[in-house]
Amino acid sequence: MACSLGNRCSRCPVESFTVTPADLSAALLDIVTSVVDARRQGAGDDAAPVVVTIDDVPLERPKNRDHGDWASNVAMRLAKKVGANPRELATEIAEAAASIDGVASAEVAGPGFINFRLDAAAAGLLAKTIVEAGDEYGNGHLYDGLLVNLEFVSANPTGPIHMGGVRWAAVGDSLARILQAEGADVTREYYFNDHGSQIDRFARSLLAAYLGEPTPEDGYGGAYIGDIAAQVVERFDGDLSALSREEQQEVFRSVGTELMFAEIKEKLHGFGVDFDVYFHEDSLHESGAVERAIERLREQGHIFEEDGAVWLRTTTFGDDRDRVIIRSNGEPAYISGDLGYYLNKRERGFEQNLIMLGADHHGYVGRLMAAVEAFGDVPNVNLQILIGQMVNLVRDGEPVKMSKRAGTIVTLDDLVDAVGVDAGRYALVRSSSDSQLDIDLDLLSKRSNENPVFYVQYAHARTRSVATNAAAAGVDRSAFAPELLTHESESALLGGLQEFPRIVAQAAELREPHRVARYIEELAGLYHTWYAATRVIPLGDEPVTDLHRTRLWLNDATGQVIRNGLGLLGVSAPDRM
Repeated sequence: MACSLGNRCSRCPVESFTVTPADLSAALLDIVTSVVDARRQGAGDDAAPVVVTIDDVPLERPKNRDHGDWASNVAMRLAKKVGANPRELATEIAEAAASIDGVASAEVAGPGFINFRLDAAAAGLLAKTIVEAGDEYGNGHLYDGLLVNLEFVSANPTGPIHMGGVRWAAVGDSLARILQAEGADVTREYYFNDHGSQIDRFARSLLAAYLGEPTPEDGYGGAYIGDIAAQVVERFDGDLSALSREEQQEVFRSVGTELMFAEIKEKLHGFGVDFDVYFHEDSLHESGAVERAIERLREQGHIFEEDGAVWLRTTTFGDDRDRVIIRSNGEPAYISGDLGYYLNKRERGFEQNLIMLGADHHGYVGRLMAAVEAFGDVPNVNLQILIGQMVNLVRDGEPVKMSKRAGTIVTLDDLVDAVGVDAGRYALVRSSSDSQLDIDLDLLSKRSNENPVFYVQYAHARTRSVATNAAAAGVDRSAFAPELLTHESESALLGGLQEFPRIVAQAAELREPHRVARYIEELAGLYHTWYAATRVIPLGDEPVTDLHRTRLWLNDATGQVIRNGLGLLGVSAPDRM
């Protein structure tokens, strides 16, 4: 069985060798290094050394596939360093590269591009590699063993999840899956804000609903407030009316918050999002985590006191002003919880801590990164912050108005009720999270190629249908002759399949799950083109040949990659549509 990534290694038989981008880059690096070293020796002892790295030999897909399977501008990158004409250097590299196993030709084009064309057999072997690797195809080792804490959603338990939180639910869960595919040990964490003034406002709103009073001026409206208040009364073991107003408010605070958060967890679970840890903000203050963080920063020499308050000197690390940690009245400032929470994560062993925040938190980035550096850690490494933009639901060309239940916001329920979980998750994750997003509910409800999630899921369902019909026609995978996969649509489809591991690694490294969504859309297009141009099942009385059997391998490989890609996004891959 070949490696899951299709890479050549000492454990893989020669006949299972496929030319992946990684294989070609590694072989090309060896050749370029030899050519550069030879030129340097010819230039004499005074020639400056030239170090060639894998970054110097990039490969990319030619826009025009007639130019080949892969292209590199390595000669133009290095020509000046080695004192050579780019085209002459490219010719020298290409002549040596033509001997790479699985490369049919290496040709120079333009001012010094090198176009590589693969042998049909070497390229076609990928289909078998993918089928044999199954769910593992696309997985890599970029973050093997890395302990990652991924905090996302973390909506206050004061109402249903609004669309900003829903976006982070889809993106965060997808990112966790992608990081895990690259070997990271990921903990999904929800920061439960049960310490701030918003919880007090929530409790007052519930109490007002119970007493039949108007919603407090700074309170929360919407039908859900009355629903939660009624549930609190039902669950309370005793006579609420016998309690003082302060005691009543405390009951609504504790029980109401518990009920609201239970509903949030239930809705997220239904959306395919579950968390490993639910961290309570209150515990930071009760456990002494905040005090430990202040003491640690004091030992580092970054704490000072002024006007009766305790300050963190964040300007040392690029912040626009120093930050109060403990106010002069003894109350902790908001950042105190952030300090305690960050140190707590580091004490739990997390090497990288990712936090997903809404656009309204953009101003917090500078102070948090300054705090990380004050602790002696590395900003944007030990702590990484992703900022997400707002989401609007659109129907009939107009923004969807506020939720009937929530009163002031559009919620997770509104999205799922309109288009379902799969379409909702896919729509939220297929665009870069740092851009504002308008989701067209009418489009997502269509069963047509205009609907991106339908387009991809239909491609997968088609691969399953082809496999079922092939079995009925006597076509199986008993033979595999990759050299027969010579149709131009097969070359294009194999090229697309080959890209999947690179796309997954790139999505993990850049923290951009939308790259996987856009990739499988392109792959679905390549598959639909191949399906229209070739046949897996013989026509009429035609005999079953090895070409049909080999194409079944390619069909099944495509289905596997689409399924793997959808799985990384938390979206189902249906067998029928």
